[in-house]
Amino acid sequence: MVAKTFYGLEEVLAKELQLLGAMKVKEGVRMVSFEGDKGFLYKANLALRTALKILVPIKQFAVYNENNLYKGMQSIDWTKYLSVHQSFAIDSTVFSDQFNNSLFVSLKGKDAIVDQFRDKFGKRPNVDKEFPDLRINIHIQKDMCTISLDSSGASLHHRGYKMATNIAPINEVLAAGMLLLSGWDGRSHFMDPMCGSGTLLIEAAMIACNIPANINRKEFAFERWNDWDADLFDKIQESLMKRVREFHYTIQGYDKAPSAVIKAKDNVRNANLEDYIKVDNTNFFETSKQTEEPLHMVFNPPYGERLDINLERFYREIGDTLKQAYPGTEAWFITANIEALKYVGLRPSRKIKLFNGKLEARFAKYELYEGSKKGKYITQN
Repeated sequence: MVAKTFYGLEEVLAKELQLLGAMKVKEGVRMVSFEGDKGFLYKANLALRTALKILVPIKQFAVYNENNLYKGMQSIDWTKYLSVHQSFAIDSTVFSDQFNNSLFVSLKGKDAIVDQFRDKFGKRPNVDKEFPDLRINIHIQKDMCTISLDSSGASLHHRGYKMATNIAPINEVLAAGMLLLSGWDGRSHFMDPMCGSGTLLIEAAMIACNIPANINRKEFAFERWNDWDADLFDKIQESLMKRVREFHYTIQGYDKAPSAVIKAKDNVRNANLEDYIKVDNTNFFETSKQTEEPLHMVFNPPYGERLDINLERFYREIGDTLKQAYPGTEAWFITANIEALKYVGLRPSRKIKLFNGKLEARFAKYELYEGSKKGKYITQN
């Protein structure tokens, strides 16, 4: 199987898969391959925090032209996966000199499947891009084509808890990846000082309590497959829920926009996490640390992409607030405005390259120590 992810999260995803019990885990670029049975396929979709999709490859062949593609698709017995009364959809990803149009590749693949059914039964299954019974993935890399069944359907970042978003919401998979990269394990207090619609807060609580990432999701594509095993799925879900644990610290979110706070509270309620997360309508720059115990902070400040702010002043205020008001804190934030990091006035001890959507970003770590109003900080090599 293949789990797809964002650039920079491959190692985190590989570790998640190993902890879940996957075999032969191997990192690639924006993906991790692994082995497992049908039960593990269900478990991976339910539990992985940093996977966007779980694909099951069924055929690989060389392609040099559209004829190779058509014949390769026809060489698969599609009646094993699909009946004439069912529907299908094809998504294509293409990195090739021979093919440069993913839509053309999808159409050629569709023709091959439809023709196979027509030849056998005189009838054909329909294409349904919204709710197909079978979602097929074609991946062409140079002259190698891989055909996979998409077991997830809609991207796994659609967790099922987010009904409302703010101006620049962070993707749930990226949020979970940032939290795991930051070392968040639920063993301290947590804070997101610019929480928006609450994604980082919810993902942090789910990690802290070991709640499966997609427990609130309404549907996975594999539920429409011919070999769907509802009893096995229930067993897997039950076993994952038995691992849920208590959390004995606080998770605090601030946002200065009242509309964002309302959305965050709605999303927290949808995720059934009101017992763990507190959200307040507060300006971070007017706050100070509320505990003497260690604090873990992760946030996604505005980059000036969609929000009109004075970046220099804004990032300077982030640095000043951290220095003066948050001793004993490990603070991480992501920004696609790499220049703006210079204005923070603190030297990050780590910087990790990630992408937020199409924007190249840096995920920066600042260590603020107790015992000095200036918030001493060090550099790690």
